Amino acid sequence: MDLLLKGKVALVTGGSRGIGKAIAERLLDEGVQVAIAARDQNRLNATVTELDEKYTGQVTGYVCDTRDLSSIKQMVSEITTRCGDINILVNNAAEPGGPRPILSEIDWEEHLLPQVDTKVMGYLRCAQIVVPFMKKSTWGRIINISGMQARNSGSAVGSIRNVAVAALTKNLADELGPSGITVSCIHPGLTRTEATESRIREQMEQKKKTRDEIENELSNQNSIRKLVDSSDVAALVAFLASPLSVAVTGEVIAAGGGVGTGIYY
Repeated sequence: MDLLLKGKVALVTGGSRGIGKAIAERLLDEGVQVAIAARDQNRLNATVTELDEKYTGQVTGYVCDTRDLSSIKQMVSEITTRCGDINILVNNAAEPGGPRPILSEIDWEEHLLPQVDTKVMGYLRCAQIVVPFMKKSTWGRIINISGMQARNSGSAVGSIRNVAVAALTKNLADELGPSGITVSCIHPGLTRTEATESRIREQMEQKKKTRDEIENELSNQNSIRKLVDSSDVAALVAFLASPLSVAVTGEVIAAGGGVGTGIYY
């Protein structure tokens, strides 16, 4: 299927590894000019070099901290000068989940501020700077990567940040829809990335089990009985970034292979 994305310009934050990297690669495969943003210069350089070998001239990298509005403004200015107006924004930059403090231990500065400032306010800041370019052409796509902790307890901090992203998505969708801009949210679950192998090995050591046993334990957590791959999430993002997805906006789509037993309607 032709997703009608050739020639579009996309910004993928948190794009140097994991799901963000897979999203960047899938968009590149659809003929999109992709700008990858990340905080780590070395990792960013390595990813851009790797992708440029296959998609020569289509990918650029920018060091950016989405907690800093001036950093975003500078990056977007450079992207638009080099590639043209941004049509697609994939908000993916986030802090690692980290510890799961109990009620008496939760601290704003230590636990909540870094998470919310990056994943919620960072998404909002990027939208604020990119949306005017989308409005110029009366077309745009914003895809916010959230997470299944929005639907599950176990981490108050994780749930707070991910629920906030879902709320942000619907509010932006309603505001920006008349300008031809759709906004969607994806909740990935446990997803296979380049970091998965180290997690499996860690659990093998802790549980004294074989690799196959740990792999089966992880796979059996969802309905399809296999780990969702980052490329599977990226395929969903590519569709939502496409003109073909116009009927979908303000929605939250779970991409965890049917993880959990809750019914959402």
